[in-house]
Amino acid sequence: MSFEYVRPDKIEARSFEIIRKELKEKNLGPNDVNKIQDAAFEQILVRVIHTSADFDYAQNLFAKDNALVAAAKALRSGAVIITDTNMAKSGIDKTRLAKFQGDVHCYISDEDIAYNAKYYGITRASASMEKAATIMNMEKRAVIFAIGNAPTALIRVVELAKSGVITPALVIGVPVGFVNVVESKEMLISSGLP
Repeated sequence: MSFEYVRPDKIEARSFEIIRKELKEKNLGPNDVNKIQDAAFEQILVRVIHTSADFDYAQNLFAKDNALVAAAKALRSGAVIITDTNMAKSGIDKTRLAKFQGDVHCYISDEDIAYNAKYYGITRASASMEKAATIMNMEKRAVIFAIGNAPTALIRVVELAKSGVITPALVIGVPVGFVNVVESKEMLISSGLP
């Protein structure tokens, strides 16, 4: 195997070239729903594959019609992003978000969340989404929920939206694990939420 020298400032671009070439060679691409928003979706797909090294996303990443437009509009209007983990929160570019007066919050480690979860017999992830709903409704800003760990957080977001408590500008639902993961994603897909 030969080593390819790539200047440090060109590594990411070279990675994207490799991913796009691989997608083309394997004839992989977004599902039919996503073909409506090909250019924006393709950028997200490449970024997700770059982050995860998982080409299966080319066949199972899903975005509802106009979800990407809604996301861009929300971000430009100073949206708040709510995550279910501090790790996800730390991965969001706060400098770029701040340019639009946006910010990001995660309540999972708050003392009141641990207390409420224990008291009500629910997960901390679910309790943190309830807290987020209360706070965000007071602020009256666009809210994006980025759920990347807990199915119970995604389920609670969908339930809160169905009951009219919140109106998310966008919901990113990629929880992990084996309990209620598929069900939570199916709930999101069938909810009508962007």
